[in-house]
Amino acid sequence: MSTTGPRTPNADGTSVPPSVRNAAAWSWRLLLIGAALAVLLWLLNELKVVVVPIAVALLLTVLLAPFVGWLDRRGLPRVAAVGLSLAGLIALVAGLLTLAGRSIVKGFGELWDQAAQGIDKLTTWLAEGPLQLTTADISGWMERIQGSLSGGSSELVTGALHAGTTVAHVAAGALIALFCTFFFLLDGRTIWAWVIGLLPRGSREHVHQAGRRGLVTLGAYTRTQILVAAVDAVGIGLGAAILQVPLALPLAVLVFLGSFIPIVGAVVTGSIAILVALVSNGPVTALWMLVVVLAVQQIEGHVLQPFLMGHAVSLHPVAVLLSVAAGSFVAGIVGALFAVPIAATLNTVLLYLHGHDKFPQLGTDDHVPVRGRGHPVLDRAIAQVAEATSERVATEAEIAERADADERAAVVDTVAEDAGEPGGPDDRPR
Repeated sequence: MSTTGPRTPNADGTSVPPSVRNAAAWSWRLLLIGAALAVLLWLLNELKVVVVPIAVALLLTVLLAPFVGWLDRRGLPRVAAVGLSLAGLIALVAGLLTLAGRSIVKGFGELWDQAAQGIDKLTTWLAEGPLQLTTADISGWMERIQGSLSGGSSELVTGALHAGTTVAHVAAGALIALFCTFFFLLDGRTIWAWVIGLLPRGSREHVHQAGRRGLVTLGAYTRTQILVAAVDAVGIGLGAAILQVPLALPLAVLVFLGSFIPIVGAVVTGSIAILVALVSNGPVTALWMLVVVLAVQQIEGHVLQPFLMGHAVSLHPVAVLLSVAAGSFVAGIVGALFAVPIAATLNTVLLYLHGHDKFPQLGTDDHVPVRGRGHPVLDRAIAQVAEATSERVATEAEIAERADADERAAVVDTVAEDAGEPGGPDDRPR
């Protein structure tokens, strides 16, 4: 027979345990946060034609800002320094693409001939090897492949139209990125002041200081990632050139671009280099190419990533891998490309807002820019408000001092009355 009685109500009159109430409170808050994040991700996906170029422009800004500042300190006007920096960047990218394009045009024909020879060898092996396929069987399979290709002509046309739309989007995104980069470099502080001005007045200074530290993290990541990608590209490209693998320069450019996706990009681009070596020079060269790729990736994983990227990003490798996986799941290649810098910047910003400063050497002397300073009318208005405020503060201080004096006099009178001494209210001179 049970001896337990009814549950005793809590202080608020309910019989729900506190743990259940806390879990319910956390649950609806987490659901609300998840819904807000889902809406934010949906908006970013819908506006990716604009959002991605702005993100690229921000990366280019933190990359070119030191060079622009160096030109500015040498006496060059700000507009000229920004224009010269962008022109140099465009010339560098165009030169690399031109060299890679020429190598592709020259080496693609040879690679195609070698691939055709490989197909002939494969056909011969199918006819004379263990499968013992007849010529009629091979011809039948070839006709089926051709029929599939001809039957999917409408899908090919749709894919071509989609590719044309993608090219137009890429061109528009490149123009937006260049335009935003120019004005971020030229007038970035004013733009940042406008963004900070949208926040409540009490939080502007904290967000400004957190943003400064996030920008330092983003710049350190960009410069370090370029160095890591350059080491990967030079190592694999030089190995391919020594092994006389065709398309060595395009492979190096591909490795350089792929290395901006941590962990995953280097593996994929290295596999492409091994595949090209297998098709062009045979299995022995492909084996040596595999050795080169593994050696370069070991140097990256055990030397460059821990000492350079670990210091710049301050993220654990598990966090990096999960960020890349989540970014690629949400937004494909673009998400994988921007996942790590976003995670690193958010990590720095959130740590500062919670009291942990990763860059104490920056200090807090750089305050939020005040919009409107420099205009004579606004300056006079600000001075008048400051003067009136100081007078009001002085008046309040005098009132407080008088109140303290009256309170002290009242205490003295009370003590005198209790002691039976003169000096009470009636004896004190008026």
